[in-house]
Formats: sequence, C-alpha cells, structure tokens
Amino acid sequence: MSLSNIFNIAGSGMSAQSVRLNTVASNIANAESVSSSIDETYRARHPVFATMLQQAQGSGGQSLFSERDEAGVGVRVTGIVEDQSELLARYEPSNPAANAEGYVYYPNVNVVEEMADMISASRAFQSNAELMNTAKTMMQKVLTLGQ
Repeated sequence: MSLSNIFNIAGSGMSAQSVRLNTVASNIANAESVSSSIDETYRARHPVFATMLQQAQGSGGQSLFSERDEAGVGVRVTGIVEDQSELLARYEPSNPAANAEGYVYYPNVNVVEEMADMISASRAFQSNAELMNTAKTMMQKVLTLGQ
C-alpha cells in the first residue's frame, strides 16, 4: 500500500462520517415531529458502513500476506436503514395532529443517543482529517530526504 492511498482511505472515512452526521441531524430535527398515524410518523435513520477490501479493488495478491490479510482500502455507506423500534403514542386530544382517538405518534428518536452519535461521528471525521495532515507531512519529509 502506497502512502498516497492513505488520502483515499481517509477521504472515504470523512465522506462516510459526513453521511452519518447528516442522518443524525435529520433525526434530531424530526425528534419532536408528530403524526396522527404510525405509517406517517418519522422513524430514526442510521447509516450502514462496510469495509472496502483491497481484493475487491482488483489489487489483491500483491502482498505476501494477501491470502490471510486483506488490507482495507476505505469505507463505504451501503445504505441507510430505518429504526424499526416502537413509536411513542401519547394521548393529546387537543393536538391538531391527533387522530380520532386523540392519540399522536412521536418518532423513535432518542436525542441523547443521537447527540452521542454526533460526537462520535465528529471525532471520527476529525481523526481522518488529522490522518490526512500526518500523511501530507510524511510525504513532504520524503521529498526532502535527498537534500
């Protein structure tokens, strides 16, 4: 693996964490939205990540350890899934969105968990950015070796 591949790997990580931050923002924004039916109520969304392996990129077999040690070449978002946990039904007959029985349905978004997820995604993004800076510094040092 060359030093330049680090930028692609860290970039894919930053892109994945951006998707994660976007889903967290969407979940928090819709945390207090109400609906009169279960089918129309917002459900929390979460991205699903997968490792992109070296072999899948067509460059496997170049390493002595390729048979048992596939190096990752980044991360990708395979999709965004809806949380299927139960929605919160509250009896609020005065709410304009209440159904005929007087119930409104709130999303299954836990704001505390979403905030923790936001902090985690932010730190992961920051770590990937720092990794890029470190790789850039290393490449600059390599260029000055012959001087």
